[in-house]
Amino acid sequence: MREYIVRKGDTLHRVASAFKLSADTLIVDNPWAATQPYLISGQVLYIRPSTDRKYVIQPGEYARQIAKQFGVELNELRLANPGLAEHDFMEGKTIVIPEDHQDQIVRLRGEYGYEDLKEDLAALARRYPFIEVGSIGTSVMGKDIPYVRIGQGTRKIHANASVHANEWLTTPCLLRFIEQYAQGIGGTEEHVVATQWVYGGSPRDLLEHTSLWVVPMVNPDGVELVQQGILPTHPLYHDLKKWNEGRADYRGWKANIRGVDLNDQFPAYWEEEVRRRGKTGPSRRDYAGPAPLSEPESKALADLTEREQFDMVLSIHSQGQEIYWNYRDLEPKESRDWALRLTAAT
Repeated sequence: MREYIVRKGDTLHRVASAFKLSADTLIVDNPWAATQPYLISGQVLYIRPSTDRKYVIQPGEYARQIAKQFGVELNELRLANPGLAEHDFMEGKTIVIPEDHQDQIVRLRGEYGYEDLKEDLAALARRYPFIEVGSIGTSVMGKDIPYVRIGQGTRKIHANASVHANEWLTTPCLLRFIEQYAQGIGGTEEHVVATQWVYGGSPRDLLEHTSLWVVPMVNPDGVELVQQGILPTHPLYHDLKKWNEGRADYRGWKANIRGVDLNDQFPAYWEEEVRRRGKTGPSRRDYAGPAPLSEPESKALADLTEREQFDMVLSIHSQGQEIYWNYRDLEPKESRDWALRLTAAT
């Protein structure tokens, strides 16, 4: 086994993913890791040898044959084996067979966090020049809240994710859609056909007639808290511990870093929502804040919505299997039909 020193931002699942192991395997070799909610920088993990798939080249074989045999792309096989020639193969040489879709940008590498988001957005913008990436504002802790824009059409659609910190899985789900959409617009004909078949329309027509605005992680401070916990050096350490009722584990935290539930922050019957929730101070969930839009994350989202006047807005969550479309009978008449279409698609 080799030793690995934990660094800032590491989690059990991220380390396991990096070494192509399961988190359970890592715990078996480091049983203490199961007794604490988060890894701490400087701790030492013991890592067993990688479980990569290996293959010994047989007589007369070449790269394209092997890639097809294992169901991976030729360029993925080359990336996993630098210097590998397509036709001139060395019989008896051991090579690594990669996982499928290594060229996919948005991938889960354990928990999907803020640093993953920034890295993937930069990679998407480099590969697809028509993707615009910017910021709608900053979080309490000064993190940029990124947006992605595709298209210049008159029909404006907005989608956001990770409003609630413990629902961070919605971010890579939304970004995978963005990547598939971008592949259909600017990728190979194979990608275009596949996207048409899945979504029932032409990605290039959508690009021409639609402006899609996506805010993939509304609550970056909260996501980081859920995934990594906090140390005593954090400026809100004592407050957060109190708001979390003394728990060291923040994986059930929904709010932002100031204990405000961003989903309850909007100026739509806000006073009634406060009474319904019954929360009078910062908490892991359901506290609507001292006033509507008191938090920079919710204000940034509201400002974007008012400025752009979207025709359709989707807020993606991961609690339950429900689509909320009705609001005090104030919603547009087509909302129910959209909800039924989304139901059929999912």
